[in-house]
Amino acid sequence: MTNFTQTRIDELFSAIKNKNIAVIGDLMVDRYVWGTIERISPEAPVPVVAVVDETQDLGGAANVVHNLASLGANPLPFGVVGDDINSQILFDKLNYYNLDGSCIFTDQSRQTTVKTRIIAHNQHVVRIDHETQQALSTDIEDKIIDSFKRMGKDLSAVIFQDYNKGVVTERIIREIIGISRRLGIIIAVDPKYRNFFEYKVVTLFKPNIKETEAALVTKITDEADIIRCGREIFNRIEPQHLLITRGSKGMTLFTDRDNIMNLPAKARKIHDVSGAGDTVISTLVAFLTAGANLIEAATIANYAAGAVCEEVGIVPIERNRLREILNDTSVKN
Repeated sequence: MTNFTQTRIDELFSAIKNKNIAVIGDLMVDRYVWGTIERISPEAPVPVVAVVDETQDLGGAANVVHNLASLGANPLPFGVVGDDINSQILFDKLNYYNLDGSCIFTDQSRQTTVKTRIIAHNQHVVRIDHETQQALSTDIEDKIIDSFKRMGKDLSAVIFQDYNKGVVTERIIREIIGISRRLGIIIAVDPKYRNFFEYKVVTLFKPNIKETEAALVTKITDEADIIRCGREIFNRIEPQHLLITRGSKGMTLFTDRDNIMNLPAKARKIHDVSGAGDTVISTLVAFLTAGANLIEAATIANYAAGAVCEEVGIVPIERNRLREILNDTSVKN
């Protein structure tokens, strides 16, 4: 159990300011259609949603960017969008939050990824996805890698945020990890199963339970399974640290292959777990760049995930809200 003094909280939040953190991955637009259900359709046994409102915001890897900015860091997204109206929505949102979109490239052969969620009475009814999943062209890979080379010397960390939409290719992984290791910056990974074992010798590897099960072709039912799977990950990709997120069961942190601790979930009432993994990786990396040790950063990330799970829809962790939560749990100076 990590107890924070108010002095330590102030120190960490102050140090996050303007830390440059790259985010490489599948940038998306999250669209929400909010409504009510009062009847069943006469055409099919499905609910009829009467639309009350529609909202749009940054999603996928762009939600990691949003979380980092909300915490006070300076995120720099690297990715690709289509030549369509949804890419303009994404750029407009980045501009609204004063975020840099100069390392986001347009590919006319792709469509911008959009996830549309229908919400009625605070319940998720259905999701509609528009996406392209094929791997990036060599030309776009070149642009992302070259841009990262130019920006790398000013970075404190890089986050790979993979949703299996084709942006995080084997070449992107290999070359950007190589550049980052030479620069000595933090390398954090939120993987999907497709390239799970391509991330060799990174600072922090953060899969969730489902991703771990899919990659290792196994079933996790108890603590012994978590330890077994964690050690297999260490054997195969040699991360410095490993964090497996477990939904309502919290998180299991491997500070190294043999030192393991469980962090119970902090949400008082879970409304929506969407985006919680984005919040965990964002918060953890932001506080590592601020000088927090791994256990401090993981503890803060756990509180942040609990806070966003109490909200309906995907929302970033808000800096003042997180600070308030930590202040409530702090010990006297």
